[in-house]
Amino acid sequence: MPSRHLPRQWINRSSLLCALMLAIPVKAELLDDSSARLDLRNYYFNRDYREGSAPTREEWAQGLLLRLDSGFTEGALGVGADAIGMLGIKLDSAPGRTGTGLLKVARDGRAEDDYWKLALAGKLKASKTQFKFGALVPPVLPTLKPNDGRLFPQVFEGWLLTSNEIDNLELTAGRLSRVMQRNATQYTPLTLSPLNRRFQGQGATADHFDMAGVDYRIHKQWLARVHVAQLEDIYRQQVFTLVNKSPWGAGTFSSDLRLSLMNDYGNAKGGKIDNRALQGLIGYAYKGHNLGLAYQRMLGDTGYANILGADANLINLSVLGDFANAKERSWALRYGYDFASLGLPGLSINSRYISGSHAEITGTRKVGKSWELDNELRYVVQQGPLKDLNVRLRSAVYRSNYAKNFIRDTDDTRLMLSYSWNIK
Repeated sequence: MPSRHLPRQWINRSSLLCALMLAIPVKAELLDDSSARLDLRNYYFNRDYREGSAPTREEWAQGLLLRLDSGFTEGALGVGADAIGMLGIKLDSAPGRTGTGLLKVARDGRAEDDYWKLALAGKLKASKTQFKFGALVPPVLPTLKPNDGRLFPQVFEGWLLTSNEIDNLELTAGRLSRVMQRNATQYTPLTLSPLNRRFQGQGATADHFDMAGVDYRIHKQWLARVHVAQLEDIYRQQVFTLVNKSPWGAGTFSSDLRLSLMNDYGNAKGGKIDNRALQGLIGYAYKGHNLGLAYQRMLGDTGYANILGADANLINLSVLGDFANAKERSWALRYGYDFASLGLPGLSINSRYISGSHAEITGTRKVGKSWELDNELRYVVQQGPLKDLNVRLRSAVYRSNYAKNFIRDTDDTRLMLSYSWNIK
């Protein structure tokens, strides 16, 4: 049956947040600086596993996401609140084709006709420092990349502090305690991702995930980042990043260099974790063309670890694979073209080929090899009643010599239509 009622904990938190807001004198800034946006996502998803007995995953769904962000009350300490309402509607599905991540699946294995959820957060602001608590969709960080690749984003429960008191310097700190996956309506514990059975303690859970970071813009063309995080009693991580974007000749040169250090700690509920990820990307953009070359290498005794449902924030993370098994080496060639240079604004293509080798795969003596080819055609309507409608057609092909019982040989096709309406 479709989800018709909100979980009790949401009702309790909603009541508390509403009571807090009613107790605060409403000032002009609270309303004048508020915003409301409705995001519409129409999503067709088809994933065909080319070997083994796994069924094809194929569904079509419509998502509606309403974001309400208030301003802040007057005074040295401003108070505000944000809300995100999400409604997912089944357009096409069938038993045996579920599991795309678009729709909520009932106990009988069928996709529910619809599901909805509400995420509420409070926020405080003093000068250029903001503290947010409750239901959060954190920004992409070197240590955490929330997944927003279906109808709705991952939602975490916890708090996040960001501060920009010093020019060119941003400080970030936070603690997350639970997660609501993209097609779920309940919070669940933070869990170690079991991808490719990389760790002995797959399925291990943690009470919280702590993170902190410093971003410093050395120059308008250079950004240095140092971020640390730990998933309680499972792993600890440090990430060092140096990003550059600067004019070079008639075009623009860009680079992204990263070093990730990861190890188990505390009770090591996930088993041994020992990973060092070296990553580099260089690119050049010229008259609509964008060419990039990336290299990624895993060192240490294990592959890369991350939270279940979130993406591994790696340079060679792709549609289907992350190329982050133990000892794996991968390189990628990227190419994009913006047809505005040919008088067709709004139309663009992006392609990427990734090749991986030297991977150590748990449970097999094979030296793992794999490759993936991703292509995306995008068009944003430029004028008329459908202005700003975003249409994306994406395909991905993944092949490996260790696919059975792990990441399978896969063909993936998606058609996505999205539109955002700024109500206020």
